[in-house]
Amino acid sequence: MAQNSILIFDFGSQYTQLIARCVREMQVYCEILPWHKINETDFTASHIQGVILSGSPFSVRQPDAPRPDLSRIHGVKPMLGVCYGAQLLAQNAGGTVSASRMREYGRAQINTINNNELFASMSNPTEVWMSHADTISEIPASFELIATTESIPVAAFKIKNEATYGIQFHPEVTHSKEGRKLLQNFLLNICECKQDFTPEHFIEETVNGLKQRLKTDKVVMALSGGVDSTVAAVLLHEAIGAQLHCIVVDNGLMRKDEMIQVIENYKYLGLNIKAIDAKQKFYTALEGVVDPEQKRKIIGRTFIEIFDEEAHKLKDIKWLGQGTIYPDVIESISVNGPSATIKSHHNVGGLPEKMKMSVVEPLRLLFKDEVRKVGAALGIEQGLLKRHPFPGPGFGVRILGDITEAKVKILQEADAIYIDNLLESGWYDKIWQAGAILTPIKSVGVMGDERTYENVVALRAVHSSDGMTADWVHLPYELLAKISSEIINRVKGVNRVVYDISSKPPATIEWE
Repeated sequence: MAQNSILIFDFGSQYTQLIARCVREMQVYCEILPWHKINETDFTASHIQGVILSGSPFSVRQPDAPRPDLSRIHGVKPMLGVCYGAQLLAQNAGGTVSASRMREYGRAQINTINNNELFASMSNPTEVWMSHADTISEIPASFELIATTESIPVAAFKIKNEATYGIQFHPEVTHSKEGRKLLQNFLLNICECKQDFTPEHFIEETVNGLKQRLKTDKVVMALSGGVDSTVAAVLLHEAIGAQLHCIVVDNGLMRKDEMIQVIENYKYLGLNIKAIDAKQKFYTALEGVVDPEQKRKIIGRTFIEIFDEEAHKLKDIKWLGQGTIYPDVIESISVNGPSATIKSHHNVGGLPEKMKMSVVEPLRLLFKDEVRKVGAALGIEQGLLKRHPFPGPGFGVRILGDITEAKVKILQEADAIYIDNLLESGWYDKIWQAGAILTPIKSVGVMGDERTYENVVALRAVHSSDGMTADWVHLPYELLAKISSEIINRVKGVNRVVYDISSKPPATIEWE
C-alpha cells in the first residue's frame, strides 16, 4: 500500500498493535515499524500522512532508552506521541519528566482546555485509561497545555506552530471512553487522511501491484484449506491466472482427512492443483526433535525443499506464494530492545538463507479479520472463510515433544471429535480458533478393572479478532463433558482431557 499511510513507530508497548487495529477500523491504512526505522524513513514522502509514537516499557530517564531523531518529523508531518512517545517529545524539547511517587494505572478524568482540535466534539471532562510510572511535570515554553487531571499537571500538550501532540493516556483501549474519537480527530481532521482502506480498494491495488511485479512469471503456492492461503491464492489467480500453480502438500501434520477436504473445497475455484504425499519425509526430518523452534524451522525447511523440487518439475517457477499475514510479521520482528521476538513463524521465519525462489505475500499487511473481509469481497464462499485458523506447521506445534506418526494419529482422532462436537453444538462459529493439543504428560487412569497410564489431551478455544490478543472461551460444562467422554472412550492412548483457560497475553494461542 503506497497511498494515505499512517506510520506507527513501536517502542515496545503492549498496546501498539491495538493502536494499529483502531486506525485500520477507521479505514485508514497504517503500518507498524520498529522505532529505529525513524532514522531511515523519508518523511517528505507524499503518501505519509502522519506519525504515531507508541508507549514503551522503558522510561525516558533511563540511559539506554530509545532516542531516535524526531527532528526529521517535526513540522514535516503531524505527530501524536502516546505515553512514552509524549514524554520523549517533552524531554527532547527541554521539558521535565519525573518519576511519579505512585504509578498511575487505570481510569482517570481529564479536563481539556483551550478547545484544542485534538479533543474536538469530546466531552469535558472525559474518562481515559492511564498506564505510566513517569510524569511530564513541566513543559517547555514552545508547548501549549491542552489537558490535565487532578493527579498529573500535563495530561496532553500541543507544540505551538506545528501539528505535534502528546497525550499521557491510551486512547486505543476501550476504557478510554472517547479514545476512538480522539484518534479520529487526529487521523481525519489533523492528518487529513482519506478513509479509503476498504477491501475493494485493497483488492484493486494488490492485484494491479501483483501484475506489475510478477508480469509473466510463474508462481507456485501451497494450499492448506485455510483462510489465508485461500484468499492469497485467489488474489494471485486474479492477477496472473494460469501462471499460478497450486500444490497441496500432505506433511503428515494435517487434521484428519484434511487432504481430501482441501481438494474438494478448491474444485470450484478453477485453480491448477497438484497433491503431494510427503508424510514420511516430514516424519523422518522431525525424528527425535523436541525444541519447538527447531520443529518450526525443520518443517519450514522441508516444506521449501519439497516446493523447490516441484517447481523444477513445473519448469521456470520463479516465485513462492505464501499466506503470511500481519500478526506473523509483527511477532517475528524484534523492536531492538523493548520487545523480543515471541516465536518464528512458518511464513516469515525458519526458511533457508538461500532460497531458490523469491517470495510473494499478497496478505502480508492484513490482520486476520481484514483477510476474511477481502475474501468475502472476492466472492469466496463463507464455508472456507469461516474456517478456524490452523498453524502452518500443523500438529507439529500441537504435539508437545517429539513427533511420531502414532502421536499424530492420536491427535487427529481427538481433534476431529472436538471440532465435530463444536460444529454440531453451534459453538464453532462463535469461536476464533479451537484445537486439541497432545501433551508430553501421561497420567494414571482406570478403564474397566484395569489401571492405565496414557496420554493427556488439552483442549484450546479462544475468542479473538486478529490473533494479537485472545480470551479463552467459556464452553458449557455439559459440552466439555461430552467431548471429554468421547475422546477418552474412542481414542486409544488417551485417558485424560483438560481444558486450557489461559488468555493471550500472557500465554500464546498455540502451546508451541
